Amino acid sequence: MTQQIIIADDHPLFRAALKQAVTQAVSDVETVEVESIKALQAAVESHPDADLVLLDLNMPGAHGFSGLVFMRGQYPGLPVVVVSGSEELQVMRRSIDYGASGFIPKSAPLPTITEAIQAILEGDVWLPPGVADKIERMHADTTDFSEKLASLTPQQFRVLGMLAEGLLNKQIAYDLDVSEATVKAHITAVFRKLGVRNRTQAVIAIQQMEIDPSDTSLSGS
Repeated sequence: MTQQIIIADDHPLFRAALKQAVTQAVSDVETVEVESIKALQAAVESHPDADLVLLDLNMPGAHGFSGLVFMRGQYPGLPVVVVSGSEELQVMRRSIDYGASGFIPKSAPLPTITEAIQAILEGDVWLPPGVADKIERMHADTTDFSEKLASLTPQQFRVLGMLAEGLLNKQIAYDLDVSEATVKAHITAVFRKLGVRNRTQAVIAIQQMEIDPSDTSLSGS
């Protein structure tokens, strides 16, 4: 049976490398490539039987771990593997805490990425050699906010991402092709679910999901 794997990364060269690893790991596979959280949502909705998502933490529409948390909340039956250039132990620990089925460093050689994909498709949680023992001793990092974030609908998550980018209601309405009244209703629902009262609090709250909260630029995903 053909397996479906979604590759979510905004770097074309690395998507190509991941696709090569996927085709080596799985003999009969269909790959879907996306370069933003919005495109990832569309891909998952159009491929409800997908077997795996390979997710870069830093893509347009995502703020650090927010994309992972959202995916696990909305599609709990779909395994998500983080593939990232941020290889600190704390990043790996947070990825697993937020529900990832594995963490593959972007620096890993192709045979290692292939091996990791095979293991994850067989139901294992894959981490680089020696990492599991180290992160087991670290403090778990799930938060009340991550649970609230996971409760957002896909459209509410899109609106929150646009708020975090500083877009005005009319700009959000134009981008989503809805009325400003609909946008206001979404914003009200987002504020209620996140337990915040205004845009500023919402933006501050989502910064908890950054890979490094002290560096909101998220450079070097």
